[in-house]
Amino acid sequence: MEKEYVMAVADPLDRTLVTAARRPVYDFFKRLTDIVLSAVALVLLSPLFAVVAYKVHKDGGPAFFVQERAGKDEKYFKMYKFRSMCVDAEDKLEDLRDLNEADGIAFKIEDDPRLTKFGKSIRKTSIDELPQLLNVLKGDMSLVGPRPPLRCEVDLYNDYQRQRLSVKPGLTCIWQCSGRSDIAFDEWMRMDMEYIKKRGYFYDWYLIFKTIPAVLSERGAR
Repeated sequence: MEKEYVMAVADPLDRTLVTAARRPVYDFFKRLTDIVLSAVALVLLSPLFAVVAYKVHKDGGPAFFVQERAGKDEKYFKMYKFRSMCVDAEDKLEDLRDLNEADGIAFKIEDDPRLTKFGKSIRKTSIDELPQLLNVLKGDMSLVGPRPPLRCEVDLYNDYQRQRLSVKPGLTCIWQCSGRSDIAFDEWMRMDMEYIKKRGYFYDWYLIFKTIPAVLSERGAR
């Protein structure tokens, strides 16, 4: 039996929890769109994938970075990225905690010393996220939805924040279109709740098209 989730209103000061509506027709067409677009994108972008993978591997270490993330209903999956950091980046994380520039649970540093030279460029253009099209094709993720969190982040969620897990995570959402790392954590959470409340087929397409100029501007990319 599926878990029954609740959803909060958009006001960041209001933590009222209300039952989230199920949308089977929307879910069907959303999944169909995810399969078609991710498959087409993977084919069209395959030359870019080959070039980026070669350059990342040339820096030393694997071309891809695989990390466990939380999906819908808190089901964990392996998320793919082009590796943008040194191979022992996760081992060095604790030594950098005091330099965290983000509020809340998130961890971000403007000039993260773990980034490779090439990794910094693909981070700025979000090219490092493109392998997640494989996650979309597999069904772990969707093109549009809240970004998938780490297990350590989920462990710190309160009931309000945990509602992000009531829908499938995505490549882009309101947060990506509005400044990404420049957005405060509470505002980020509010944006995800707003998406859960407003989600719909044409709204997803609106966010996809809005993501393009946001990525090209490189605003908030770290």
